[in-house]
Amino acid sequence: MKALTTFLIIGLQTSFFAQQIGNSGFENWDNLGSNQEEPTNWSSFKTASGSLSSFASQQVERSSAVRPGASGAYCARIWSKSMLGVMANGVLTTGRMNMGSSNLSSPENYNYSVLGNAAFSEALTQAPDSIVFWARYTAGSSEKAGMHALIHDQFAVQDPVNSASQPYIVAEADVQFSPTNNAWKRFSVPFEYTVNTGLVPKFILLTFTTNHIPGGGSANDQVLIDDVQLIYNTVGFSSQDEDQHYGIYIDAENQLILEGFEHNDHIEIYRLNGQLVVANSADKLQGFALGSGFYIIRHSIAGTKLYVP
Repeated sequence: MKALTTFLIIGLQTSFFAQQIGNSGFENWDNLGSNQEEPTNWSSFKTASGSLSSFASQQVERSSAVRPGASGAYCARIWSKSMLGVMANGVLTTGRMNMGSSNLSSPENYNYSVLGNAAFSEALTQAPDSIVFWARYTAGSSEKAGMHALIHDQFAVQDPVNSASQPYIVAEADVQFSPTNNAWKRFSVPFEYTVNTGLVPKFILLTFTTNHIPGGGSANDQVLIDDVQLIYNTVGFSSQDEDQHYGIYIDAENQLILEGFEHNDHIEIYRLNGQLVVANSADKLQGFALGSGFYIIRHSIAGTKLYVP
């Protein structure tokens, strides 16, 4: 019982110390006051790679125009800019931009995670249910800004997602939003988990842009961004009976071990994308072998996530 209790405590602690994106409130900045200014842990054009990176201009800066009630003093401002007749969208990403072509829709233009460089990648080894952020978008009434988040395995995933990146995508959250009438608006976007089996979260590639269409919009369209947060809804098992403990874990052979359940208790096991793996009684699921990945285990009292290495 001691080992079981330890497992339950660890499971509950996970919900309290859930991973978040570094500098998600945009309080910290690098090269502040110069044209190289970027929020710490984020990047934009001035730190881009690619053959055209020398033509990059500043399109992100620190702003004090935070929303009422914000806990911080600053937010990030990105804006679009017209250069030689080409509209460059404002972009902010946890990865790195690659500027490879003057044709804005070219596959040589993308954002990507640089796995060996923490400045251009964001580690994430948990499975959030949604992403929340605040934005204030100023543009023509028909325009739409964008937020795109990719949770992925150990691979230098690109956004837009190419054929090489697709097999490594664990989950995706995507939203396009209209101008907010000069007011701050809260957005909550669920993660959709893919059918790619055997994957585990290792990184998140998150990108904001002034327009979801490359080259779309007008000069000086802008988005203010603040307080990005990953939301974890599923919690561990609990019981009103303080003497009743439930344990769900795996052995060295990735076989399921259930403790504290009645033999006839109905349990369902899902992949994170909602696909049902198996549903049966607790006694029938003892020793059930699970492949590598994240799962949701559901019982009548609650549900919890389980990671199988």
